[in-house]
Amino acid sequence: MSPIITLIKKDITIEWRQRYAINGILLHAISSTLVVFLSVKMLNAPTWNAIYWIVLLFSSVSAVAKSFVAESSGRQLYYYGIVSAQQLIISKLIYNAILTVLLALLCLGTYSLFLGFPVGNAFYFIITITLGGIGFSSTFTLISSIAAKSGNGNLLMPVLSFPVIIPLLLVAIKAAKKAVDDLDTSLLTKDLLVLLAINALIVTLAYLLFPFLWRD
Repeated sequence: MSPIITLIKKDITIEWRQRYAINGILLHAISSTLVVFLSVKMLNAPTWNAIYWIVLLFSSVSAVAKSFVAESSGRQLYYYGIVSAQQLIISKLIYNAILTVLLALLCLGTYSLFLGFPVGNAFYFIITITLGGIGFSSTFTLISSIAAKSGNGNLLMPVLSFPVIIPLLLVAIKAAKKAVDDLDTSLLTKDLLVLLAINALIVTLAYLLFPFLWRD
C-alpha cells in the first residue's frame, strides 16, 4: 500500500500546484448549472434529475481525462521502473474516485442552490451519486489509459468513453429518479446493487487489462 499512497499524494500535490486545472473544472460545473438556471427557471423533478446527471457527466470527463493523457512519456517510463502496473492503476482509480465524488457533491450543492432540491429521499440520492461518481471515474480512468496510447488522447476520450458510459448512466438516472420520488426502499436497494456490481466489474477490468496496456 505504501507506493499506492505515495502515488495518490503525488497526484494531490500536482493538482494543488496546478490549481488552474481544478478551477477550470469547478468553473465548468458552476457555469453549466448557471446556464440551466438562466434558461429554465423552474424544473420538474424528472428533468431536474436528468440535467444534474448530464452536468456531472461532462464535468467528470474534464476532471478524469487527464489521468494518463496528461502524463508525459518520460514520467510513465519512470513509473514503470519503480511501481507495478497494478499499484499505478489502483492509485489512479482511488484518486479519481475521490475527485469525482467531491465534484458530484459540489455540483449537487450548486445545482440545489439555483434550482432547488426536489428529492424525496436525500440519503439514497447521495448514495446513488456517490456510486455513480465512482463508476464515472473508474470508466474514464480506464478509457484514459487506452486513449493515452494513441497519441491523440484528448480527441479519443469522448469517442471511446460515451458508448461505454451509457449503461452506467441509465442505471444511475433510474436509481436517482426513484430516490427523488421517494419510492420503497427495496426498489432503491435493487438499483444500488446493480450500480455496485457495474462498478466492481469496471474496476476488475481496469485491474486486469491495464498491465497489458502499460507494458505496451
